[in-house]
Amino acid sequence: MYIHVGEDVMVRTDDIIAIIDRDTVQFSEELQLFLKNKDNHLWNLAKGSYKSLVITKDQLYLSPLASSTLKKRSKKYSNYENLL
Repeated sequence: MYIHVGEDVMVRTDDIIAIIDRDTVQFSEELQLFLKNKDNHLWNLAKGSYKSLVITKDQLYLSPLASSTLKKRSKKYSNYENLL
């Protein structure tokens, strides 16, 4: 299944490694260094400030959607897959 992470971008739920809240990203030196090293794989989907960081196998997305919203969406889709 796919999850909408912002703008017109859909990401396979199986490809998502982590969804991290903006506050965690801003206060973690390790995550800041990680983002600097992966700058060429970073897509900013937020028109203003981002609310969460979505890490996938191939890309990093700065999403305008809250991490709690993305978590709910991913749970909804995983529950649907279990029904099939």
